[in-house]
Amino acid sequence: MKFYSFWRSLASFRVRIALNIKQIMPDEIVNVDLMKGEQLRDDYKAINPQMLLPALVDGDGPILFQSIAIMEYLDETHPQPRLLPADPRGRARVRALALINAADSHPLMVPRVRNFMEHELKLDETARETWIRHWITEGLAAMEGHLARDNETGTFAHGENVTMADICVAAQVTGAGFFKVNVEPYPTVMRIATSCMALPAFAKAHPLKQPGAPASLSH
Repeated sequence: MKFYSFWRSLASFRVRIALNIKQIMPDEIVNVDLMKGEQLRDDYKAINPQMLLPALVDGDGPILFQSIAIMEYLDETHPQPRLLPADPRGRARVRALALINAADSHPLMVPRVRNFMEHELKLDETARETWIRHWITEGLAAMEGHLARDNETGTFAHGENVTMADICVAAQVTGAGFFKVNVEPYPTVMRIATSCMALPAFAKAHPLKQPGAPASLSH
């Protein structure tokens, strides 16, 4: 198994957590430096034509991409412990919570969006950071609304076991920390994220604990 990753990539962070939960150690981890634009090189474009991280090569067959799809693949090929509940309604809820982060919020702040805003729209850093904080906040508010309301919320996002929803909650909160977003209005989200980050599978996957990461980061 070969895993294409980068310390700063929150999507890669999600997959690192899933790999840790499943106790899967890739044979090779390939660093693709998003800050240097290495994802745009022809050799990586051959791996993932979308030129995004992460990507996973696991034996023969098509290369896997998109963090949600990779996590579901890992759950199907390594069923225990589960990342998705056994019941259809529970799976739908967990997927929906996960997609708030992975589909609705995080994609609006990735490097290709920030670069377009800077170079094509000529928006200054203040405007770009306002945009990013807005969409992080929207994601946090949506998560808080669901998690605080639903009886299915427990110690974790869906009951008493970690699911894919918790992985995405942790990623949303980590992104908020990178951009100094005020998280006080989201106590349920923060309670769950804190519980998650106390677990070794989450803690050792944190971006700032990866090779090449700085000691600290403001954004």
